[in-house]
Formats: sequence, C-alpha cells, structure tokens
Amino acid sequence: MKEEIQQTKTLLADLVLTIHRFIAENISDQWEVQVLIKFLMLFGIVFTLDLLIKIILLPIFSSYRDGEKYPFFKAVHTSGITRSVANIIALLLGNILFTAFFSVYHKETFSILHRVYNVVAIVAVARMGLRALKAVENYFFYKKDYYKIVALKAISETLKTIGIFIFIVVLISVIFGIQGTTILGSLGAITAVLVLVFRDTILGFMTSLHVATSKNLKVGDWIGIPKYNLEGTIEEINLLTTKIENFDKTKSTIPTYDLLSTEIKNMQVMSESNTRRIKRSISFNIKSFRFLSPEDIEKFSKINLVADYLKLKKEEIAAERAGLQNSDLLINGRQLTNIGVFREYTFNYLKNSAHIDQEGTLMVRQLENTPQGLPLEIYCFTNNSVWTNYEEIQSDIFDHLLVASREFDLEVMQFNKI
Repeated sequence: MKEEIQQTKTLLADLVLTIHRFIAENISDQWEVQVLIKFLMLFGIVFTLDLLIKIILLPIFSSYRDGEKYPFFKAVHTSGITRSVANIIALLLGNILFTAFFSVYHKETFSILHRVYNVVAIVAVARMGLRALKAVENYFFYKKDYYKIVALKAISETLKTIGIFIFIVVLISVIFGIQGTTILGSLGAITAVLVLVFRDTILGFMTSLHVATSKNLKVGDWIGIPKYNLEGTIEEINLLTTKIENFDKTKSTIPTYDLLSTEIKNMQVMSESNTRRIKRSISFNIKSFRFLSPEDIEKFSKINLVADYLKLKKEEIAAERAGLQNSDLLINGRQLTNIGVFREYTFNYLKNSAHIDQEGTLMVRQLENTPQGLPLEIYCFTNNSVWTNYEEIQSDIFDHLLVASREFDLEVMQFNKI
C-alpha cells in the first residue's frame, strides 16, 4: 500500500514537472503568467471533477421522487446535498493538485493562494451544512410530521446563527492567519452585548421548542390573538417572527416569543371538527315582560314549537293552583311568562335546526340585567365551520328570532333606555 502511494506521488510530481516545463518553455517564463495559467487549469480540473461526480450522484437520488415512499432520498435530493457533496469531493481532490502545482515551483505565492483555496472550501462546507439542515426539515415535511417541523425550524435557525458565527471566526482565522482561540478570547469583552443582540433569538428558540413539544400550534392553524386584534392562519413560524395571513388577505408579523407570552386562541380544532360556536345575545326591555293570561296561552298554543310545552305546563300549573286561595290573581302561585315561553321557543327552534350541531352544547339562558335590558344568550355550535356559511347560519337564526319575539309581545332594545 505504501509503495502504491509513493508511486502515485512520483507520477503526480512527474506530471506537474512536465506541465511546468511546458508552460515555461512554450507560453511564458514569467511567474505571474505561470501562476495564472496553472490556477485556470486547476479550476478547470476541479470543475470537471465536480461535474462528473454530479452526473453519477444526481440520477441516483433523483430516481426516488416519491416523497411518501422515499422521504430520505427525496429530502436529500431537493435540499441539494448531493451537489454540495460533489463540490467538496472535487475540492479535496483538487487540493492535492493545488499543493503539487504551487508548493514547489511558486513558494512565494503558495501561502496566499492556499488561503484563497481554503476560503472556497470553507464556503462549500458551510453551504453543505445549511443544505443538511434543510434536508432534515424536508424529511419531516414529506413524512407530514408538522409539529416536529416547528421545532426543527427553531433548532435549524439557531444552528444557522451559531454556524454563521463559527464560519466568520474560521474565515477570519484563515484569511488573516489568526488563531481561533485568540479571536474567541477577544469576544469575552463584548459578551453582554452579544446576549442583548441575540435576546430575541434565544426567546424565539425557546418558544418554538415549547410550541413543538406542547403541540398547541402549527403552521396552517387558524388562530386569534386578542392582544393584536388578529385572526387568521399561521403561514410560517420562524426563529424571530411568525407570519399570519388575516382573513382580509393582509399579512401580519408578530415576534415568535409572543406565542409563549400572549393569549392565543387556536380555533383549528373547531375547523377540523367542522363546528363553530355561536355565542350571541338579544337584549329585551324588562317592561315588556308579563305573566300570560289564559287567552295568551290559548293564542301561543297555536305556535308549533311551544304547543306541547304549553300543554304540559298548563296542566301542571292548573293542578298546582287548584288549592290556592285567590287563584284568580295571576300573581298567586306559579305562572308562565312571555319571556319564559320565548326562551323555550328559541331552544326548540335551535333543536329543530338542520344547521345546528345537536351533539354539542345547546343552551338558551338569561344573563345578568344591564342598563341596556335583559340579555337572552344563545349558546350553540353550527355544523359548518366555513366562515361564510357560519355567518349565514348565524344571521338566519337571529333574523328569525328578532322578528319572532314580536309574537310574544317582547320589545328588543335598540338604545340605552328601559
């Protein structure tokens, strides 16, 4: 093995000597011209090697185009790692030729050119690192593990930040010939400044990890943020910012760490279950409330949605009032009221609606009296979460109830007066 390596070195040295003599005797004996020609030759060789390696590698990975069956190969190919591998292999092989070309015959320029070559190699390695991080994100994207993508974005962007810092340190070290430990030591004096600079980065990283592990949010979720009066769909969660597309098609950007420190309403579950809550009230004038007389009961008994209810209550009340003194007075004993019957009407109306989820909570209740009247709140869920459909269903319900309340002699409040 050692003999074969030695023979290879000898052949390479003979080849370089032949090339050097050919350039010196037939083209120019000036060292500047010789260096330029050799550098161009080296560039051509490295470029050719890079092209040949890509011709071999790319078809292998590109043949696995189905992301569901081959997520790894698809992720590697789409991220461009194969191209970076080809670049680095070509540069490593080229480094052998570079040393042979310049270390013997151009010692004066070798150190400068070697630094330039190393800078190119460092850039290629850094680019491969970025593509590797992208490949990991693509892998989980093709596997449709969206919660892990959020965590990976935070981790990858943190690694990018650290990587850029290391890249700059190494680059300065190579270009100026300064040891990396010397550069890092000089940074001790500005540590506090760096902490302030990367404050949002650190907070964003921790928030993204929390979001990923808790699985409370993900890209594509429909959320509301009361603090900013925002409601829309998450487009992207980055290390520093989160992009939200509002329902009016505008774009909003908030700091990512706000996802941890601010109240967030995630309405995606509602969308996925195809239900959406209605929670609205109608305020009535208390002066329009009254007991129902037998004539009123007879009149309201013709309303289908409360006919059975009135029949049952009429019998119960008649039985209870049979032994009462002064039973002719409505105030004595149990009585029906127009607001109570309307509340039952509203409940039955919702129970019989094809647009209301009958498995979810369904409630019609009175809220606390206010200067604007007595609110009667409708609390239920539609069986269609599409925004336009939901608004149409809600409007139809309240259109009907507002008009129907007149049949029960109820006055809807329109201004602050009772």
